[in-house]
Amino acid sequence: MFTKEELERYSRHFVLPNFGLQGQENLKKSSVLVVGAGGLGSPVLQYLTAAGVGKIGIADFDEVSLSNLQRQVLFTTESIKKNKAQEASKYLEALNPHIEFKIYTDKLTSANALQTLKDYDVIIDGTDNFPTRYLVNDACVILNKPLVYGSIHGFEGQCCVFNYKGGPNYRDIHPTPPDPSAVPNCAEGGVLGALAGIIGSMMAVEAIKIVAGLEPGLAGKLYLFDSLHYYNQKINLGEAKLANKVTKLIDYEAFCSLTGTKQTINEVTAAELKKWLNKSPESIQLVDVRETYERAIGHIGGIHIPLHAIIAQTDEIANDGKVIFYCSGGIRSAHAIMQLGQHSNAQNFYNLAEGLKNW
Repeated sequence: MFTKEELERYSRHFVLPNFGLQGQENLKKSSVLVVGAGGLGSPVLQYLTAAGVGKIGIADFDEVSLSNLQRQVLFTTESIKKNKAQEASKYLEALNPHIEFKIYTDKLTSANALQTLKDYDVIIDGTDNFPTRYLVNDACVILNKPLVYGSIHGFEGQCCVFNYKGGPNYRDIHPTPPDPSAVPNCAEGGVLGALAGIIGSMMAVEAIKIVAGLEPGLAGKLYLFDSLHYYNQKINLGEAKLANKVTKLIDYEAFCSLTGTKQTINEVTAAELKKWLNKSPESIQLVDVRETYERAIGHIGGIHIPLHAIIAQTDEIANDGKVIFYCSGGIRSAHAIMQLGQHSNAQNFYNLAEGLKNW
């Protein structure tokens, strides 16, 4: 039953054809887990909360950074360096006090994924990395849970409902992860902030329809949207492929890692590098592969060669001694080393693990 306040709060749903009282009751009894409270997770969580989904799980171990605020609308400047799941729940509890929230601040792994996902009716993937994306997909397949998926990059976004009533899952379009060197992240290629709101809202619509008892329009269909030209396309994925039906979780960091793709990459932690620099700074060259605007915000010294120019400026890289490549998170610097695999000093190239995060 609904309280008088809830009757007014959800009044626009009660009069909505094909939704009405039954749809709202279904929402109130339902549970949805949102993995990732960032660009996509923010609008998803806002609309699930406003709609009246009874229980909402928020899984995110990451902290808010200043660069997040361009698109992650649940946070403010005061949220910086605070956990995203916890900060999101504060905003959402104020938006709708009738919702039960459960917060997960530990990283989702093969060890805890099944236990975390098992009690929810629908799972929503708002993540931005392949290890978690495959992990969430595989856990949903094993648990037979519908998965609402979305992703954005640049001016383009996509949305799909996987694993719905035995339909295709993420592995049916991506059986194996792509070469990491071929996939730019948001820091490299950028992303239009408002696009997160468009795709995230679509993900929320599909999740709400599922738990309300309506058929999702994107079950087994991949929706592609280009916000620059306002082009869109819907691709029918066909039947689920038995070969991509997983039965157990694996080590997803290894499955999606750089290791083995082209070469083994030496890594050095921030603590180790500081010791090296204190001991013999003259034998070490630092190479910052970020963009010019990022370096202007702050750096740890060395020469500056953006990743896109690394091959053209190979002659600036030392032919002896240790060369440490760095970026904001360790991905682009690893790509730089992979591209320079034939360099005469390549055996002395090191990637700063996790970039400047721990500096």
